[in-house]
Amino acid sequence: MKIIVTGASGYIGSILVPKLLEQGHEVTALDRFFFGDSLSDNKGLIKIQSDSRDYDPRVLRGKDAVIDLVAISNDPSGDAFEEATYEINHLSRFRTATLAKEYKVQRYILPSSCSIYGFQKKNLKVTESSPSNPLTHYSKANEKAEKAILPLADNNFCITVLRQATVYGYSPRMRFDLAINGMTYGAWKDRKLPLMRDGDQWRPMIHVEDTANAIIFMLSQDKKEINKEIFNVGSPENCYQLRPLAERVAKAVGNDVVIEWYGETDTRSYNVDFEKIRSLGFYASHQAEYGVNEILEKLDSGLLDKTIKTITLDWYEEISKWHKTIKDLEINGKMIR
Repeated sequence: MKIIVTGASGYIGSILVPKLLEQGHEVTALDRFFFGDSLSDNKGLIKIQSDSRDYDPRVLRGKDAVIDLVAISNDPSGDAFEEATYEINHLSRFRTATLAKEYKVQRYILPSSCSIYGFQKKNLKVTESSPSNPLTHYSKANEKAEKAILPLADNNFCITVLRQATVYGYSPRMRFDLAINGMTYGAWKDRKLPLMRDGDQWRPMIHVEDTANAIIFMLSQDKKEINKEIFNVGSPENCYQLRPLAERVAKAVGNDVVIEWYGETDTRSYNVDFEKIRSLGFYASHQAEYGVNEILEKLDSGLLDKTIKTITLDWYEEISKWHKTIKDLEINGKMIR
């Protein structure tokens, strides 16, 4: 297939794109490359550095599928960059879906988030048909994208929404602002595992390899089975309450690790049902300890460390500061040279 992937050099994209290329697909990677280029050159790969809000739509010509990964990702970044979050996570993806339909692309996959469930009762397992309850700009923008894009589906344009659990594990575009990843780093670095109060909150997780595999899985499914459908992406084995999860992570890192509480009580809690995607035959392969151990191996080898680029909000704020400084000093489009 000829596939365009937006946000292709991001945390999930830098795992997904090599998998697509290995399967013989041709991939057009569209990205701003804010975090650098994590995609190795390949004869089947075309890279386009562009903004998802205003790229040349002709790149969609002749494509079989769009995987619209682009997003201002996570709640802190959504709060700090509210306007951009709605522009990118909602409006730019609606634009891409609309244009993809005009250019007769056959499949469109929207990677959304289970975070749109927000807060749910402790004993309730939410399904794709459960009422949503988005609590943050990030989750609200995802919900707006879903509601805008799904009605575009028809017999010739297959739209599938994947509500992904919170992702974890190693990626070339590493993130330590994700729950399991951040716990692992803190436990490894300081022997103190950071945990947001009060630890009873439910959160579904999924390894980054598994969520990439779920996206690829959907490319081969019968359109009649997945068109205009929403699927929670994760597994029952990866639904955790955060206190027991933290204890598992701490044990995997070492017996001397202690849990260090921070912040006010997290109001987000959602236990998610994944039977719908399992009924199609998709099963996640990894659990938390697998992701912890692969990150530990990279940290111990010196091939990975926590930098400003591994914390999404910190990097966005840093490059925004550079942008302002340069604009303030620039005269007639010139600096020193």
